[in-house]
Amino acid sequence: MSDGTPSDQLKAAKMRMGAFAKSTPDLMKGFAAVSAAATKAGHFSAADRELLAVSIAVATRCEDCILYHVEAAKRHGADEASLIEALEVAVEMGGGPAVMYAGKALEAFRAL
Repeated sequence: MSDGTPSDQLKAAKMRMGAFAKSTPDLMKGFAAVSAAATKAGHFSAADRELLAVSIAVATRCEDCILYHVEAAKRHGADEASLIEALEVAVEMGGGPAVMYAGKALEAFRAL
């Protein structure tokens, strides 16, 4: 990823998001509700939903999103083999650039 360890980068991303949330609390309250609904276990487990988010983050090349959702996937019990399967789908959908970001996601998973 960029500078520092994945843990440092995740902390910085969360700080940036927190600062933005303070600037626009109504928007972020709504976004938090969307996020909670999107990651709530249903047919897919919470870990599966976070792996879907990782896959999309890789395909769209959002480094902060990768860190955020990798950490959440691990917290919900996702294992490395499941992450790799999600990353395979990301590469299918995102092509060559997604290969590079998939490597970043794997690196973050192993470090967090």
